[in-house]
Order: sequence, then C-alpha cells, then structure tokens
Amino acid sequence: MLRRRVESPIKVANGKSDEEFIAEYLAPNMGQPMAAPQNRNLRGALQDLVKRLAPGSKRREMKDHDLRYILVRDEGGLVKGFTSLMPCFEEGQPVIYCYEIHLVPELQGTGLGRLLMGFLETIGKNVPSVEKVMLTCFLANEKGIEFYEKIGFAKDEISPVPRTLRFGKVFNPDYMIMSKVVKTSDP
Repeated sequence: MLRRRVESPIKVANGKSDEEFIAEYLAPNMGQPMAAPQNRNLRGALQDLVKRLAPGSKRREMKDHDLRYILVRDEGGLVKGFTSLMPCFEEGQPVIYCYEIHLVPELQGTGLGRLLMGFLETIGKNVPSVEKVMLTCFLANEKGIEFYEKIGFAKDEISPVPRTLRFGKVFNPDYMIMSKVVKTSDP
C-alpha cells in the first residue's frame, strides 16, 4: 500500500499566490470577490507608514516572503493602514499570526481595526487545522491590549511570565502573547 504524503495546511497556505490565498481563505465569507494589490511599490509604502506610526526596526521582518498584507487605502490609493499576517506554527500549533496592525491616527477608533482583525479571524476559520489567531503586544501598549481584549483576545498560555533565572536574576517580559480561538477543531 502506498502512503500519500499529506502536506501541512500551513505550507499549502503559504504556497498560494495572493489571488489564490484571498479566494480560498478570505473571500468565501465576504460575499464579494477581492483583488490582490498590484502595486510594485507596496512594501515601500508600508515601510513608510510603519516609520511614521511605529519607528523601529520592522523593515527586515516585512521582507519575509510568507507575510501577507491587508491594506486600508483612501480614494486616491494612498495606504492609510494595514495588517500583516502569516499562517505559521507557534509551539507546534498551526495559527494565523498577526505581525502588525497600523492605522493613521485619523482612522483609529473608526472600526477599521476591528474589521482588519476580523479578516484575520476569517482566514483562521478557513485554513484547515488552524484554531486561533495570535499576536504579540507590548505591555506598555495599554491602548492596544484594551483593544484586543475588547474584540475577544486574551493572554495565551504560551505568553512568557516573570520568573527568576540562575543566580537570582529576574526576567520580566515586556510583552505578552495574546490569542483568540476562531474554531475548535476541523470536522
């Protein structure tokens, strides 16, 4: 008897083109077709937005070929916000990981953040074997933690906790890992 090798749903999801990814994991629940962005300067526009909203060294991470983006654009096509995500494994568990969510200040509090996170939940529901969406939030970002809790995220069991290391040194994490269950198991 020949055994057929079963590919990981995460590897399958990451191997899809943007158009295939949208059609299979996001659009089925949207009721309308969605188009993948066709802007060659997209990464540059996103990096500029990140520089303005959250200075730091995110540019290297943004080049990961498995990272996907959902954009918020104005009528003229200018990027005003985005979320980045990746189907991946965390502690051996398949998840949709939210790497970033950014909106220009004038769009914060309008419901777009909730909508963007809802898209990640939809993707999580449609990628086989994925049961939750995860993210990392700095503890100093109280507004972010409050937002995530309001939309159903909670501290995940794998989130680091303060602990005493060798020689009495204390480790106090400055971030927490949060998650939201989007389905309990595949049929």
